[in-house]
Amino acid sequence: MLARPDARRLAWQVVGTFLWCALAVWLNATEAEAGKLVVELGGVQGVKMVGAIQRWDQDGNHRQPVDPKAVIDSPRVDATATPAGNGQWVFKDLPKGVYDLIILAEGKVRIEGFQFVPVKEFDPFLPPDGPIDEEARQFVLKDIEQSKHYENKVVPLYLTGDKKVIRALVMLIRDLPTSYTPGTGTIRHEVWQYNWNYGGWQKDKRTKVLDRLLLDVAELRQWTWLWDPKLGGIEVGDKPVTVKYELPARNQRQLKGLYPY
Repeated sequence: MLARPDARRLAWQVVGTFLWCALAVWLNATEAEAGKLVVELGGVQGVKMVGAIQRWDQDGNHRQPVDPKAVIDSPRVDATATPAGNGQWVFKDLPKGVYDLIILAEGKVRIEGFQFVPVKEFDPFLPPDGPIDEEARQFVLKDIEQSKHYENKVVPLYLTGDKKVIRALVMLIRDLPTSYTPGTGTIRHEVWQYNWNYGGWQKDKRTKVLDRLLLDVAELRQWTWLWDPKLGGIEVGDKPVTVKYELPARNQRQLKGLYPY
């Protein structure tokens, strides 16, 4: 028989071995669930940050509530890339999922990816290049233009859809006097939906809000805040993913969004 100290020593060895095995399994599982995303940027210099955010779950619901205290030059992201030289930015050990990228550059420039998220329950995400009949497109644009809103600038940036549904990424700005602090304005971005009902297009009362910011109007008017579906819906899995993206020239209005005014 083993003496009592030897029995204790053996018991601790067994426990230690078990814990080390459990830790190894956990580390292997963690590594398997993490991915690598490389963003190769060309064009404009002076990039300050490349971030990735998981806005939506698989059903199109917010993963995190929209932050009412968000600031334009410090967006909330789930991960920040590390610069690797020659325009490369690397995300290491990025949890599996679908991400939108956010790029901040010198000179008050923000370029952001997005997805056409579902507005109604059980609806799918829509691709950014869905075929929309030109007559339907013009109806939606005119309807938004003629509708009354609290904001004095309501701009549909991108549209997608089909014969049954149309979604639009909409920018809403109020830079007129408000009940807030004098000189303060608001900007937010939402996904709106139009449904084909009874032989006509009808706007859904629900929307999906991407962001909501409160900031000084003079500051707002200095910013370039652009949106590009190419930077949205980046799926990260087991294999490394590389995104090549050419930043737009500052003197060309290639993308849609906010420009200094």
